[in-house]
Amino acid sequence: MELKLFLVGCILFITAMFMLAVKKYFKTPLSQKLFKKIYSWLDTGWTALIIASFIMFFFIQAFKIPSGSMRKTLLEGDHLFANKFIYGFRIPFTANGKKYAALKKVRRGDIVIFQCPPEALTISERESGIKKDYIKRCVAVAGNKVEIKDKKLYINNICDNDAYATFGDYAIFQKFNLFNTQKEYQEAWERGKFTSIPASFIRDNFGPVVVPDGHYMMMGDNRDFSFDSRFWGPLPDKYIKGKALFLYWPIKRWRLI
Repeated sequence: MELKLFLVGCILFITAMFMLAVKKYFKTPLSQKLFKKIYSWLDTGWTALIIASFIMFFFIQAFKIPSGSMRKTLLEGDHLFANKFIYGFRIPFTANGKKYAALKKVRRGDIVIFQCPPEALTISERESGIKKDYIKRCVAVAGNKVEIKDKKLYINNICDNDAYATFGDYAIFQKFNLFNTQKEYQEAWERGKFTSIPASFIRDNFGPVVVPDGHYMMMGDNRDFSFDSRFWGPLPDKYIKGKALFLYWPIKRWRLI
């Protein structure tokens, strides 16, 4: 969105500069009056859009919760602001998405907004170049061993408190041995291959896997109805956009997150 605003702002700026170049041809009082109105609108528009795109890219951006994967922490249709600079500034148009001047690292428990990785998109979405933003909770960082046993989350062999998790399905799907070795399981997970496996094989009994360097494991609080890192794999740091900051709509649910 911020890139689109910036491009529209640039188009308005070029148009405004073009109008200044041909201003001398507006000689009649009526044409001069019309020129001033149009130029004033363009001048205000490009300035506002470029400033807005700058703020949205580097500092604060509004997001709308698209699904129920974070229930009951966040509900469908909730509007919130995300802090985009807390995890560092990303240099525009760089391929690796490296960030600089981070105030803190992504930690377990953080609610994070990120660009949906390609593995989480359908084939048609990838071919169309569609990009989505997801919001999930970070449950594990690089080096953590993650395992789910009968819906219970274990981090480094210790049962996590998992206080935010909710479960809407009382059924527990049993574990299936999908691969011959743990190495094959880890590699398939890192490549996002679990998206092609029935969810019942993964949802309630998962792992163990180790989160690779530069990656995170993201899961929705609504564990039984969340399409997350269990399926599309670990999230690379380059896709991180920001940390959920403040829920501002609906008004009755105002709060810091």
